[in-house]
Amino acid sequence: MLCDGLTDKGHEVTLFASPGSSAKCKKLISVYEKPLLEANIAWSNPIWNLRNLSLATEMANKGEFDIIHTHLDVWSLFFHNLTNTPVLQTMHNPLYRDNADASKDDRLELFTQEAGRINMVFISQSAKNQAMVNFSEDSCQIIYNGSDLSHFQFNPKGGDHFVWIARMNKHKGVENAIAAAEKLDAKLLLAGRIDLTQQEYFDKVIKPHLNEKIQYVGELTEDQLSDFYGPAKALLYPIEWEEPFGLVVTESMACGTPVIAYRRGSMPELVEDGKTGFVVDSNLDLLVEAMKKIDRIDRVLVRKRVEEKFSKETMVENYEKAYYKLISEDKNA
Repeated sequence: MLCDGLTDKGHEVTLFASPGSSAKCKKLISVYEKPLLEANIAWSNPIWNLRNLSLATEMANKGEFDIIHTHLDVWSLFFHNLTNTPVLQTMHNPLYRDNADASKDDRLELFTQEAGRINMVFISQSAKNQAMVNFSEDSCQIIYNGSDLSHFQFNPKGGDHFVWIARMNKHKGVENAIAAAEKLDAKLLLAGRIDLTQQEYFDKVIKPHLNEKIQYVGELTEDQLSDFYGPAKALLYPIEWEEPFGLVVTESMACGTPVIAYRRGSMPELVEDGKTGFVVDSNLDLLVEAMKKIDRIDRVLVRKRVEEKFSKETMVENYEKAYYKLISEDKNA
């Protein structure tokens, strides 16, 4: 969406991505002959991302780019100081640890060493606040993720059931959503990918709760999302971690479907309590009470808020401003 929007604005974009990528750009560069998923190369294998970064840096040093925009987390830090071309980094992952000694975390240590030389974009204020790295205020900004709202059809009425969608994972709150639906005797549809590492969790913990009222409908394509979100009374998102953003929240709201979320991570930024849904403390009874009063939410307002804050157009415009600002500062340095 970012490539499409920038290209539509007249910018010349070089995209480093898989062959066959459909984004609009002047040039598509693929450092591997096929998508890594098709080649059975794990997403956690950094080799080809590192090749992307090294090639982008090499081309930048030949004067081909005004700016480099990277989304590649810690791997970007090995290259951003090897070019005079300004580098902007979007941080999509948490920069904190809550289950180990953070002082022994190599990733956090490297970010700490480089903090004074990084131009960072966080995807929520919560993600910035949670970071265990001290960035200067001048080098950080918040730009929310956007959605292509033309892909999400507004449903003014909704229905009588609730939905939950995410990667099948305890931290995403699926057990809480099921418990709330069972307590209220409400219908709940579950959707999302089951990674191989989560199959046993699904089989042992989630599957026993499935019945006529609580159903798992599988992993959905983008074309199926409107028909999933739109007819629902609300999206339940009682997460158990400090989620940096949560695209399913804004996607649901794009269909007019309000969201009931636990007060964790970015949820208070995405959901306006009492207006586009409810944000409650992590408590099952509070979740159920919110479900009982969800019909009070104006679905027209829910869609309007997404159009104002979380559209792809807003995201592209904010990144364009960030690029111009960074380039201007570089020329004046």
